[in-house]
Amino acid sequence: MVVARKLIIRGVVQGVGFRFFAQRSAARHQVKGYVKNLDDGRVEAFIQGAEKYVEAFKHDMAAGPRYSKVEEIEEIVLEPD
Repeated sequence: MVVARKLIIRGVVQGVGFRFFAQRSAARHQVKGYVKNLDDGRVEAFIQGAEKYVEAFKHDMAAGPRYSKVEEIEEIVLEPD
């Protein structure tokens, strides 16, 4: 089943390679979408794909790249395209 999620990721997530990390994770897990920095220091990710791959992507985002520190992920369930 295809699912879609918006993730708002808070913590030390800008200036640490987070978007590149997310792009590589998305390619590895075969999910589509975008990741962007927000003005308030958070990162927003929209992802869509098979549920098990979206869950794997979310797991990666919780870990983050080496120099990041993810404090919270807000998840918003959306309708897939």
